[in-house]
Amino acid sequence: MNIAIIAGSPRRESVTFRLALFLKAQLEAKTAHKINIIDVREWNLPLLQDVFTSVEKTPDAYKPLAEMMFAADAFILVTPEYNGSYSPALQNLLDHFPKQTHKAFGIAPASTGGMGGMRSSQQLLLLVPALFGIASPYMLITPFVDKKFSEEGVLLDENFQKPVDLFINEFLWLAQTLQPETVHN
Repeated sequence: MNIAIIAGSPRRESVTFRLALFLKAQLEAKTAHKINIIDVREWNLPLLQDVFTSVEKTPDAYKPLAEMMFAADAFILVTPEYNGSYSPALQNLLDHFPKQTHKAFGIAPASTGGMGGMRSSQQLLLLVPALFGIASPYMLITPFVDKKFSEEGVLLDENFQKPVDLFINEFLWLAQTLQPETVHN
């Protein structure tokens, strides 16, 4: 199975990217699935004008992005909270692609504050069904992300491992259930 972690912060010094790095390492350690990080900072996507309906119909500059998006069987959305919602850069990226019918979505907002992106998680719960995806009911709300992870994505707060394990286990169960031909690990 191919899992794409979409790191939704456009900020150069993104602290939420630390969570994306950590989740990638955790998934690679626990499964044989292919894990990619799609970092919105790497793609200078214009505001939506055309939906990329296939890799072949995608402008050359975005073909590598399209290959990762179309190959993904499941997604994890890592985003900071922007004014009570998820990042506009995340929305713009997702808008450039067709609906993600029957694909699993893990929701992992993070912030430097004590609420951990809780309000953005509620907005993501509205977005995922609009994409025809299925949200894992267990979300990874991450308060004080800058204190929980190093810049390299190493967990600094060992007490946070249990919620991470629960999030990953529940997400993988959903993703594997929706992809019955996938070998379970």
